[in-house]
Amino acid sequence: MIDSWEWDAATDRSRVDGFVALLFDVDPDEAAAGVPLSFFIDSIHPEDRERVDTLIRRCGRKGSTYLTEYRVISVDGQTRWVLARGRFSVDHLGRPVGGAGILVDITRMREGEGTFGKINTVSGEAPLDRAADHAIAAQQAIVELQDPELKVRADALLMALGRKLAHETDRRKGCRRHADAVGQGASGRGAYTDDLGDGVGSRVRARDP
Repeated sequence: MIDSWEWDAATDRSRVDGFVALLFDVDPDEAAAGVPLSFFIDSIHPEDRERVDTLIRRCGRKGSTYLTEYRVISVDGQTRWVLARGRFSVDHLGRPVGGAGILVDITRMREGEGTFGKINTVSGEAPLDRAADHAIAAQQAIVELQDPELKVRADALLMALGRKLAHETDRRKGCRRHADAVGQGASGRGAYTDDLGDGVGSRVRARDP
């Protein structure tokens, strides 16, 4: 499942479609009208919340992008994994203007790996990353144009890029696992290997008991 989000800094209102609202245990009608960004932060898994909140605030201040994974507590009380790509913008004075991005539910991929403890935050300017950034920026501009046909096309492009980002993240993990296996095998035969490693992660909304 893939969907998009947008945030207006002036009003601190985030708008998402029904899928994202349920994923974060936010009322779909309220989410469509716009709710504070904190509503979504609050539904992030406690072990991941501070890391993601810090990342989002830093990127919001700088007007930069991010790509990361984290867990959320969804409307059914289940813990689900999300791959998030976001882009923030600032004005000429450096003040936050807004943000937009895509969210991909990667729970099945994570369950297949069985690597529930590893959290990935990826940065870089690969072509796919740049494509996602431009598509997010284009989607924001198209929303301002209020052209329904262009909005549908922009959303479709974001969905396709979201799938590609999820697949690319999966591929990167596969490469790391292969490198780890090769390194461990060489170490077992007495060969010298460099150490390999990775850096770097319920609460329901306040209305729930």
